[in-house]
Amino acid sequence: MNNTINAAMLKKAFVAGALNLDKNKEYINELNVFPVPDGDTGTNMTLTILSAKREVEAVSDSDMSGIARAMSTGSLRGARGNSGVILSQLLRGFSKKIADEKELDVHVIADAFQKAVETAYKAVMKPKEGTILTVAKGVATKARECADADVSLEQFCEDVIAHGNEVLDRTPEMLPVLKEAGVVDSGGKGLMVVLQGAVDALTGKVVVDETMTAPVVKKTVTGASSNDISTADIKFGYCTEFIINLEKPFDEDEEDKLKAYLESIGDSIVCVAFDGIVKIHVHTNHPGQAFEKALEYGQLTKMKVDNMREEHNQKVVEQAEVQAAVASEAQKKNSKPIASNQPKKDFGFVTIVAGEGLAEIFKGLGVDSVIEGGQTMNPSTEDILNAADSVNADVVFVLPNNKNIILAAQQAASIVEGKKIVVIPTKTIPQGITAMINFEATRSAKENEDAMVESLSTVATGQLTYAVRDTSIDGKEIKNGDIMGLGDSGLLAVGKDIDSTLIEMLDEMMKENDEAELISVYYGEDVTEEDAEAVVAKIEEKYPDTDVELQPGGQPIYYYLVSVE
Repeated sequence: MNNTINAAMLKKAFVAGALNLDKNKEYINELNVFPVPDGDTGTNMTLTILSAKREVEAVSDSDMSGIARAMSTGSLRGARGNSGVILSQLLRGFSKKIADEKELDVHVIADAFQKAVETAYKAVMKPKEGTILTVAKGVATKARECADADVSLEQFCEDVIAHGNEVLDRTPEMLPVLKEAGVVDSGGKGLMVVLQGAVDALTGKVVVDETMTAPVVKKTVTGASSNDISTADIKFGYCTEFIINLEKPFDEDEEDKLKAYLESIGDSIVCVAFDGIVKIHVHTNHPGQAFEKALEYGQLTKMKVDNMREEHNQKVVEQAEVQAAVASEAQKKNSKPIASNQPKKDFGFVTIVAGEGLAEIFKGLGVDSVIEGGQTMNPSTEDILNAADSVNADVVFVLPNNKNIILAAQQAASIVEGKKIVVIPTKTIPQGITAMINFEATRSAKENEDAMVESLSTVATGQLTYAVRDTSIDGKEIKNGDIMGLGDSGLLAVGKDIDSTLIEMLDEMMKENDEAELISVYYGEDVTEEDAEAVVAKIEEKYPDTDVELQPGGQPIYYYLVSVE
C-alpha cells in the first residue's frame, strides 16, 4: 500500500464506502432506538451518499478538486434525515481540505477529518454526545495522533478504524436510551461502515470497478409500483438526464427559460443549478431536442437516456430513476405551477406531510407547495429547494413537521439562491398547523417567524403507531406488533389494542395540559371513519368540558395523530 492517495484512489475508496453502506443499511436501520416503521438511519445515510457517489463517478479519475466538489455538492443536495445531513456536512468539511491537493498523505487526511468534524458540529444546534458526531470526533482525534507520529498510511487506516469502532462501542455509555435498548448509535455505525469500505478499497481487500453499482432496493414511499403501471400510461417514453458545464451566465431568468422549454417537450422536470453546473432530469419523447437546447448554455456531460417503456417491460428500474420519478410526480401533483407562472407575493409556504387529508388541510391554510413525505420518507435537501423554487415569493417559510427533516430544511436555507427560506422548526403535523394559523400577512418576515415559533409551545402532540421490533424504552418492554403512543417527550403508552392505547396516550397528554380547550384527532389511512367516530365518542365522554374535533388525515404508519391545546 502506498503512503499517499491520489485522485483515482480516492474516487475508488469513496465509491467503495458508499457501496458498503448500501449493503449494510438494513442492519443499521435495525439499530434505531425507536422501533417505528420509518425511513431509518441506514436508508437516509445511504440515499445521501449514493447521491454523492453518482456525482463522483462522473468526474475524471485525475481531478482531485472535481472529486472533492462532487462529494460535497452531491451529498449536500441529496441529504435526507438528520443522519444524512450530518454525513453531508462531514463530507463537506473533508472536501474543503483536500480540494487543492494532488495527493493525500496522513497529515492532509488528519486535517481533513478535523475540518469535517468542525463543520458537522457547527451544523447542529445542540450537539449530543453518543452520536455520529462523537464517533467522527473520535476518528479525527486518532487521525491527528497517528499523523503526528508519522505512521504509514496502512497503519494510519488500521489504527483510525480500530479507534472509531472503540468509540462506537462506548456510545451506549454516553446515551442512556442506547444502553436501555442494548444498541450502539446507528449513525455512528453508518459512518464506520463507510470508512471501513473505503479502507478495504485502499488496501485491496475489495476491488472497485466501473461495473459495480449499488443493488436495487425497494421503494420506501407510498405510491403505485412499477407493476401497477401500463406502458400505455407512459406519456413521455425517454428518461433523459445530463449535466451542463456552464460557459455563459445562468441566472434565475435563464433557468426559468430552460425549465419552460423542457416543459414544452416533456414532464417530470428537475433543473438544479449549482457551482457552475446545471443538472437536468426530464421525461420526453425527444431527448435530442433537450440536448440541443442545453448546448446553448455550455458543454454536456454524463448524458443518459433510458427507454422507460422497455425498462417497464423488462421490469428493470434503477433506484435513482424510481426516486426521481416519484419525487417529480409528487411535486407535480401537490404543487402549484412553477414560480414564473405565479403572481409574485411577499410570502410563500412549503410543508412536508404524508396523507391526502393532511395535505388538503395545509393547502386550506395557505400552503403553496406540499412535499409528500414525513416519517416514512424524509425528503432531501434538493427536494425542499425545488419546492421552494416553485413558489414565486421573496420569502418562503418551510414547515418540516418532523424532527428528522429540520436539518435538511435548514441546509436548504443555507444554500438557496434568489430568495430567502425561513425554517419553522415544526416537529409534528399539529405544530405545523398551529404555526400556519398564527401567520399574519400584515407582519414582517421576522415578526411572523417569531410568532410562529412561539406558537409551537402551545400545542402538545401524540402519535399512535405500531412497533416493528422488540425493544425497551423508558422502562417499558415493547414487543413486535405492539401499539405505541408517542408524545413530544417520548413514549406515553404501550398496548395491544388501538383504541385503549389511544385513550391511555391522551390521558397522559391531558395530565400535562389540564386546562386544554381543544383536542384534535386525525385518523390515518388504516382507520375507518366509523372506528374513528367511535373512539372520539369515548374521548368526548371522558373529557366533556373539552372540545373534540375529528378530521381525516389519511396518513400512513400512524393510526392517529392527536393534538391538545
